Parts: sequence; C-alpha cells; structure tokens
Amino acid sequence: MLVPFLIMLREGIEAALIVGIIAAYLKQIGHQSAMPKVWAGVVLAVVLCAVVGVALEFANAEFPQKAQELFEAVVGLAAVGILTGMVFWMKRVARSIKATLHGSIDAAIAEGSGAALIGMAFFAVAREGLESVVFLIATFQQDVGIEAPIGAALGLAVAIVIGAAITYGGARINLSRFFRWTGIFILFVAAGLLAGAVRSLHEAGLWNGLQKIAFDLGPVLPADGVLGTLLTGIFGYQEAPTIGEVLAYLIFLLPALVLFVAPARAIPPVREVRQ
Repeated sequence: MLVPFLIMLREGIEAALIVGIIAAYLKQIGHQSAMPKVWAGVVLAVVLCAVVGVALEFANAEFPQKAQELFEAVVGLAAVGILTGMVFWMKRVARSIKATLHGSIDAAIAEGSGAALIGMAFFAVAREGLESVVFLIATFQQDVGIEAPIGAALGLAVAIVIGAAITYGGARINLSRFFRWTGIFILFVAAGLLAGAVRSLHEAGLWNGLQKIAFDLGPVLPADGVLGTLLTGIFGYQEAPTIGEVLAYLIFLLPALVLFVAPARAIPPVREVRQ
C-alpha cells in the first residue's frame, strides 16, 4: 500500500504542479478564458491512461502461464526504466520547468493556438499517468490484495489536494527536498522490480543463469512475517534470492544512487560574442 501511495503522490504532484503553473500563468496574463482548453487536455490524458491500463491488464489475464511470466518481466523492466527516467528527468528540469512552460504558453497565446494549450496539458498529465499505469501494473502483479489499489487512490487524492493548495491556496512545501527523498525511495523500489523481472524471466524459461541461492534470510527475516511482508511489498524483498537477482539489484541500485545524489552540474552562462 505504501509504494503505490508514494508513487501516485509523487506523480500526481508533478502533474498537478505543471497544470497549476499553466493555470496560474494564464490568470496572470489575463487569459483565464483559455482554461477550458487546459482541462480538455487533462481529461483526454486521463481517459488515455485508463484505456491503456485496462487494455494491459486484460491482455495479461488472457496469456497462458509462461506468457504471463514473460509479460510480468517486460512490464517490470519497463517500470524500472520509466521510474528511473522519471526521477532523473525531474532532477534535471526542476529549476527550469516554470520558465519553459511560460515560454510555451506565450507562444501558444501569440499564435492563437488552442490546440497547443490542450497539448501542453495533455502531454503533462499523460506522461505522469502512463508512467503510473505501467508501475501500478508491475506492483499489482506482486501484490494482489486490495491494499495496493487503495494506496494508489489515496496517493492520487492527496496529490490533487496538495496541488490545489499550492496553486490556489498559496501553500508552500519544500519541493526540492520532497522530490529528492522520494527519488531515492523510488530507486530502491525500481531495484526490487528489476530483481523481480529477473525472477520472472527465469520462470518464463528465458533466463537460467546464476540461479544458485545467494543467501537465505528465512530463519532471521521470513518473507511471511510482519516485517518481511512489509519489505516485500515495498522493496520486493525475497528471503532467499538467487545470485542473479542480487547482482541485478546491486548493479542497478549502487550507480543509480551515486548519480542521483551527486550535485547537478551548473550550466555555464552563454557569453555574448562582440564583433
């Protein structure tokens, strides 16, 4: 429940912030009449994400057992790539996203292009929504209980409230710190998904190397215990992982953490060349 909650909270806040920046700037420049176009883009994106999610889940249910394992591996690998790209993208663009959006809005208003405003809102929400769909499918494959969907719904609801409070209520939170710590958390989640994808590839008969058990923590930390269940649900913990799963986990996680926590390089100012 915690992982879907935090992922949907982060993704929802990202989308809400982008839509909020668009809405606030349109109000600032006296073009609030264009907001229906923005909401149209949001609605279209939500519909697209819902259709994609239902289609993927239906396709998975129709597959035979080995094909289901392969599907789970592919979805898991896609989720790892999307989650990793998400945290590094936000780290890279966080400081410039507001100015970039303002420039795009100015261009759309100058051209009188309602389609451009629809597209801005559509792609902002669709990006976060499709990322969430792939991740949630990968998560639901590991956790079939009702807690995961409830966590996702709660995370989205809280994100909407926070986004509205920031945009319309003047609320302030340290977004830099929020995205930094949730980014670190998501990298651990992604590492667990990668190890799970390696396991699914083996069960699908496509990967049979490094299958020796690396260690067995069952006597100390059983997966069906309270803490073990919690760690399994959050980080994909396995009490007796194979060498391949451990290597996949560490080879991904360690470099990703180092790159993520490293300070971003400052972009040198462009010097004017005098003739």
